[in-house]
Amino acid sequence: MSHTPDTPNGRDDEAAGSVPESVAEGVDEEVVESNRRLYTGWQLILFSILAIVYSSFHLVSLNVYPMETWSFRIVHIAGALVLGYGLYAGTRFADDDRQRSATWMAWASYAMLIPALYALVQVVFMQGEISGGAMRIEPHIEAWHYGYPLIVATVAGILLSWGYRQVRQKLSPADLVLMVCSLAVAGYLLVIYNTPLRASTGTPFAPMGISYAAIAGSLLILELTRRVAGLALVVISAIFLVYVFAGPYLPGFLGYPGLSVGRFFSQVYTDAGILGPTTAVSSTYIILFIIFAAFLQASKVGDYFVNFAFAAAGRARGGPAKVAIFASGLMGMINGTSAGNVVSTGSLTIPLMKKVGYPGRSAGAIEAAASTGGQIMPPIMGAGAFIMAEVTGIPYTEIAVAAVIPAILYFVSIYFMVDLEAARKGMRGMRPEEIPLFSRLVKQVYLFAPIIILIVALFMGYSVIRAGTLATASAAVVSWISPHKMGIRAILRALQLAGNMSIQIIAVCACAGLIVGVISLTGVGARFSSLLLGLAGVSQLLALFFAMCISILLGMGMPTTAAYAVAASVVAPGLINIGIQPLVAHFFVFYFAVVSAITPPVALASYAAAGISGDNAMGTSVASFKVGLAAFIVPFMFFYSPAMLLEGSWLQILRVGVTATLGIVLLASTVQAWYFGPVKAWMRVVMLGGALCLIYGGIYTDIAGLAIGGLLFLMQRGRHGGGAKPATSSG
Repeated sequence: MSHTPDTPNGRDDEAAGSVPESVAEGVDEEVVESNRRLYTGWQLILFSILAIVYSSFHLVSLNVYPMETWSFRIVHIAGALVLGYGLYAGTRFADDDRQRSATWMAWASYAMLIPALYALVQVVFMQGEISGGAMRIEPHIEAWHYGYPLIVATVAGILLSWGYRQVRQKLSPADLVLMVCSLAVAGYLLVIYNTPLRASTGTPFAPMGISYAAIAGSLLILELTRRVAGLALVVISAIFLVYVFAGPYLPGFLGYPGLSVGRFFSQVYTDAGILGPTTAVSSTYIILFIIFAAFLQASKVGDYFVNFAFAAAGRARGGPAKVAIFASGLMGMINGTSAGNVVSTGSLTIPLMKKVGYPGRSAGAIEAAASTGGQIMPPIMGAGAFIMAEVTGIPYTEIAVAAVIPAILYFVSIYFMVDLEAARKGMRGMRPEEIPLFSRLVKQVYLFAPIIILIVALFMGYSVIRAGTLATASAAVVSWISPHKMGIRAILRALQLAGNMSIQIIAVCACAGLIVGVISLTGVGARFSSLLLGLAGVSQLLALFFAMCISILLGMGMPTTAAYAVAASVVAPGLINIGIQPLVAHFFVFYFAVVSAITPPVALASYAAAGISGDNAMGTSVASFKVGLAAFIVPFMFFYSPAMLLEGSWLQILRVGVTATLGIVLLASTVQAWYFGPVKAWMRVVMLGGALCLIYGGIYTDIAGLAIGGLLFLMQRGRHGGGAKPATSSG
């Protein structure tokens, strides 16, 4: 079926006049969270300048004047903390001045500025001592003049921020305390880590000041993560931190010799933890692609993507659902979060799906599953793929190429789930007058140029940093021939938007780094690997199933980036130890970290979709799990058929790709109980067997699967001809 509307030549002008120029508007608008401050006047100017400077700092450091690695990452986290505490409140806002918290809370907050500023001033004095030739700072100065005041101010600031209600247009004094504490933490670490004392971390000779700074820094990261990403990741981090000190008293493989407070915290704010792989990626690839996404948003490319999807797929049966798949796949290339993708495209596609006959639950489930697929859509693949490249040492281009067949299978699965449900329920597509003209939108196809430039640059051998920078610059240049030209003001707005957008992912990556630090320093990851090795002795399938459960469990309620980072530290090494290739092991973990966003009971993407569709959140989670079912089967095939990740000969890859696609179609038919007509229960069981045979990828299983699929095809065609009438008709 052609999804492209055809207009007879003699009626072009009439048709053009009767169709909307744009269906999607506002897709590129910045999402403002409920706890986000909306400044006016000088405060708006101040925080806009801070965000612009923050984004520009990364562009300059990555491309022109590189900084020392640890120093760069410390500044990267500190900038996000300062911006984050300036923009996100710790509690609900007061509706007006009369509902503001009591005056004593304001005075208590201002009082906490004294120890915070005192600690910050001490950092300046310490820098002077070190510059003057001192080998280290006196322990009593680090404790009484820096560490204790800093921790007291940090803890008090966090507690006060939970109770202090301020109007939305003003900064809370408690958050001002936390901003100063963030600077004091970063300042001390910059002073000490640029001396030979950096080599003493984790030993009895490490300055206690590092531990004080790390304790305060960890608390600041956890609190900001709570504000921007919810409690789930914070609770998991807290459990891991408790394990550090409770581990010696635990039985079995969970027990370990133990770490003192000083030794653990002197190491956790290094490249073994918070400054490790997750922050390495957030400070380079992720921040760069957030800037790229902000430039695309500023030039209204997101609106174009969604309009293009409407023009291409809107007239097919169940059209808005297919638009959701197409648009979410495109937006997924520039959007790093599943829930964020749901909010940006779902606000448009979910109401339209309901309009053509999809129940609210199905509409939300389809959007959640499609938006989650954006995380596995090359070339950008959300942020997790960058962490995979950092952890495994596999070039990012290889990871992006390996993701092609799995991404195709995922979106083919959702497409046929949607199409067969539309066929079963007799749904229509959108009318020609409801969608923009494809011929008109094709004239603006140059808006895809920045993404094409990114892909070409990567495969020409440019580094990810250079390719991302070229793509960002091209987004500005391409806008000059589009209706939304980017001048100086728009470029500054894009940099400001990037600074604001980056806060959540940087906080999440730093928090995930804290967990990774616990795993590496306590050795729990190695003990988990030995457990998987024991299971593999019984059955490799059992070991893979156990690894899947742990990956999903770790990912529940967590953003994809953090979910993958933690699972990659705990699960992937164990899979590698039982003989699975590193690329296959990490893709296995990555997939389940991604689909945790649509896995009940805690499914962030499904919850976001339910909020738009108005349906029950748990019901939407279960429905989205059903729609994305293929994503729970395909990762097992990475192990049994590595050709799915382009490992093998081209003939083998082609065979596996084609038969797996046919298997996915059969799987969708099984779930929807519709092939060319209604499918009886016994046929669904047989069809499921055929689907699994085709997805498995072996020669004999492919033959068996093709035989089953062909037999069912002939039976259905013989009974229903070109297709049965739907059970219901909606309109």
